[in-house]
Amino acid sequence: MIELRGKAVADAHKAVLSERLAELQAKGIVLSLGILLVGDDKAAQMYARFMEKTAKNAGFGVELEHLAADASEDEVLAVIDRWNRANQIYGVLPLMPMPAHIDREKVIERLDPAKDIDGLTSRNIGLVSAGKGGFWPCTPRACMAILDYYKIPLAGKNVVVVGRSQVVGKPVALLLLEKQATVTICHSKTVDLKVHLQRADVVVAAAGRAHMITGDMLKPGATVIDVGINDLEGQTVGDVEYASAVEVAGAVTPVPGGVGSVTTVMLLENIYEAYYARNVDC
Repeated sequence: MIELRGKAVADAHKAVLSERLAELQAKGIVLSLGILLVGDDKAAQMYARFMEKTAKNAGFGVELEHLAADASEDEVLAVIDRWNRANQIYGVLPLMPMPAHIDREKVIERLDPAKDIDGLTSRNIGLVSAGKGGFWPCTPRACMAILDYYKIPLAGKNVVVVGRSQVVGKPVALLLLEKQATVTICHSKTVDLKVHLQRADVVVAAAGRAHMITGDMLKPGATVIDVGINDLEGQTVGDVEYASAVEVAGAVTPVPGGVGSVTTVMLLENIYEAYYARNVDC
């Protein structure tokens, strides 16, 4: 059984990205990321600090705007508008959740799609779905980066995606289709999930339910990409019960240490791609 650890994948992508950023820095160009945090959600605050540190260490500039929990919707939108206009900002990341009085969808749709590096806006979703560009959400990109790095074949393979969210399930299914896989999407209403999983050469688990997939549900030798991050009795676990899965699967991503390790790098790559898209014809 191969453990598909994310660090090796992330390091490989970081090396390429560092070379590209060094070339820009030699010309005096620094790409900046705008991170918007509203309120006192502890997880969002931790992620904001993590992203700030990670982006700076990679050579990006960062503007972190932390608004109070009672900030008005107009104040939140004003930050988005300012960053939409700012030439040095190539990516804008509004962190969720926001306080209840803020319309999440209004904030997302206010983003300039050219700076929507996590693929949240309707325009980016539409472009991605139509195969006409746009920014892919970072977690699906991370899944594909892992499969590519470890040379997992996809063409003609049966792949089951468990979960149908707009940010993971649906886009990763589209990415897999682009690689000529035969894709089945399962979800909470799927009858007899085990039947589908036992036919799958590759499983992408992205339902957000701790240990919903066990080893006896898997095809022997299957590759398992576990996107889930769940708290189970004080431990961080995936959607797949790792201990039983490793007895059956041919390759499995651990949780933590798998997909999440790569997602951040995908976000940073999208900032560079936003720069490239803006300047390719210059």
